[in-house]
Amino acid sequence: MKNEIRVFCPATIANVSCGFDVLGVALDSVGDEMVIRKTTKKGITITKLEGQDLPLETHKNVAGVAGLALLAATDYSGGFEIEIYKNIKAGSGIGSSAASSTGAVWAMNQLLGKPFSNLELVQFSMKGEELASGVQHADNVAPAIFGGFTLVRSYNPLDIIKINTPKELYATVIHPQIEIKTSDSRKILKTTISLADGIKQWGNVGGLIAGLYTEDYDLIGRSLQDYIIEPIRSILIPAFDNVKSASLEAGALGCGISGSGPSIFALSKGKENAKKVANAMQDIYNKVGIPYDIHVSRVNLEGVKVIK
Repeated sequence: MKNEIRVFCPATIANVSCGFDVLGVALDSVGDEMVIRKTTKKGITITKLEGQDLPLETHKNVAGVAGLALLAATDYSGGFEIEIYKNIKAGSGIGSSAASSTGAVWAMNQLLGKPFSNLELVQFSMKGEELASGVQHADNVAPAIFGGFTLVRSYNPLDIIKINTPKELYATVIHPQIEIKTSDSRKILKTTISLADGIKQWGNVGGLIAGLYTEDYDLIGRSLQDYIIEPIRSILIPAFDNVKSASLEAGALGCGISGSGPSIFALSKGKENAKKVANAMQDIYNKVGIPYDIHVSRVNLEGVKVIK
């Protein structure tokens, strides 16, 4: 059995417009890398962290907290060392904390002979999400572990369903170089919604799931509508409405906020359409004058995976 493993930890789009805290999808072209090795010393030590200014202290780092949750559930007498190479910026809205949390527990599980199920790994990873945002949400960590699209049907008890991914579905994500903390963006949300908005939202969640399974791209596009969260959070994102309009005009099936923002995502049928959407997004932000990163990606069907 190996004593060291290097893994790719994917970025993720959470909420996917209509599925606040329950829907997510993993990306293939952007993510972190981590090296995890077994040690005789108990506990977890983060020995290296490159790419972002984040704490090395185990109890202050999401990878450390998630890893400790897994360790507490084992009879393993040793510990682990973790190296983290961050390519996903903190506060980007594409699952930076989830990548670190899931990468740690998935790799640890591999090195221990896979005693835990994917569902259990999600539960451990949610401890890291709680440190980052104050809430144990699973819409980023679930797709990072399971791969593809995932639905959190229930939190108590935790019930996660992996959803079919249409073969030609691509994501475009633009990340304006501003930071929006998930904990802050949750504070501005309303705690109640109207029945009318709820009915529209539930219909879209059902429509999106049906569209993914039947590979009905038009239905997917019609269902990527958020009547509850987007109207509130979009005010925090510069030129959001312009980016959304330009993306749809360029051929996107739908467009919305990735996670808590500031990243904006669009789903498209085919890579060429996704590239056209990327160009449209760039045109808007070039005029706004805010630096940005942009990604065009297939859906990652595996989730966290070994780098050989």
